[in-house]
Amino acid sequence: MVLKEVSLDDVLAAAETLEDLGIPVAIVTDLLLRLLYSEGHVSLGRAAEITRVHGRVLDNVLQQMQHEHIVEVASAGAVGRMSYVYALSEAGRERAKDAFERSQYLGPAPVSLERYNLAIELQTQSREKVTPEQVQQALSDIVLPENFHRRIGPAINTGQSLFLYGPPGNGKTTVAQVIARLIAAESPIWLPFAVTVGGQIITIYDPLIHRLVPGTADKGTTGSLGVDKRWALFERPAVMAGGELTMAALDLRYDPVAKYYEAPLQMKANGGMLLIDDFGRQQVSPAQLLNRWIVPLEAAIDFLRLQTGQTMEIPFRQMLVFSTNLDPNDLVDDAFLRRIQMKVRIDAPDERTYYQIFMQMCERLNIPFDRESFVYLIGEWYRRRGYEMQAVHPRDLLNIVVALCEYESRPRQLTPELIEDACQNYFV
Repeated sequence: MVLKEVSLDDVLAAAETLEDLGIPVAIVTDLLLRLLYSEGHVSLGRAAEITRVHGRVLDNVLQQMQHEHIVEVASAGAVGRMSYVYALSEAGRERAKDAFERSQYLGPAPVSLERYNLAIELQTQSREKVTPEQVQQALSDIVLPENFHRRIGPAINTGQSLFLYGPPGNGKTTVAQVIARLIAAESPIWLPFAVTVGGQIITIYDPLIHRLVPGTADKGTTGSLGVDKRWALFERPAVMAGGELTMAALDLRYDPVAKYYEAPLQMKANGGMLLIDDFGRQQVSPAQLLNRWIVPLEAAIDFLRLQTGQTMEIPFRQMLVFSTNLDPNDLVDDAFLRRIQMKVRIDAPDERTYYQIFMQMCERLNIPFDRESFVYLIGEWYRRRGYEMQAVHPRDLLNIVVALCEYESRPRQLTPELIEDACQNYFV
């Protein structure tokens, strides 16, 4: 297939023949063998539900398996072959054991890597633009400098990369989450549950990341075509990785027991956003982590390697966001920073902004604002004792005040004494 000559409906069209599946029939046969071995008796409808392959296609495969005396009909209904229930023969049980030796994967049949790549490219050729009003609305729950939306809105629309930096506790992760919600609000994306390359299966679907759009399983992109059920419509994914991130999470992960692969984080994030939070605090050096992104950022493609040594090429089509509390100049060199088009600093609040955040949090927590208590907080803990203001402090301190009030069974309120107790419990 050539990208210019293929539409998304072509890629997603329901596969009604073995040839339409675009994958070796042996993969479907192995799936059926593992399913029959696991469940004993399996109807054609049940097989279609698990493998997400069209019933007529499965019927053709099962006919061939019958011919080879691998399966037998355990029971038959009144509506022909579509109502048959199958079981393995003795020879079939031996074949099933061989299928489990090759892989223990049991789920939706994979699509070819070529079709996956085409689908991603077709769905990321152009991006829906966010408006200033949309970004301002999304940021409305956060107190930020005036016109801050103009710093991240263009980055979202370019869909390339963004570097968020500044002192801790001032909303970098929250801003990244807002970006993720704005991207998720774009038109949803069709993704397969798994792909195959070189006879190997790679799972993409991750229930912790991918959110299905309900009621769309049988609709094509134009509403006129049935969709291959090996694909499903998802919200644009947002993948967030912090200090736990390792280089292994950015490569294909092979399970030596199950004998299939799990897609790396950037493959799961295709079409959406990948956030590297707490950048610089990972178990690998910043230089190693950044070097991993040089080719994908420049070429919009990534290269992954199978256990066999075979290399596969996939699109790198997501917004890559770095967020760090550390000085960028201590983490990366100028050459890499040039590859990150947008750099946004999020500073600690001044006293006026801190007051706005404090008032906002009082309203959210239903605590009557007390000016004397606020003046005491600023004078005693920030000016005299020298603690640096952080945007997160009002939320944390007021939550401690609420806990103190509830512990002593008194109404929520602010007093200088409660502020003092809260600060004693909070600041080190």
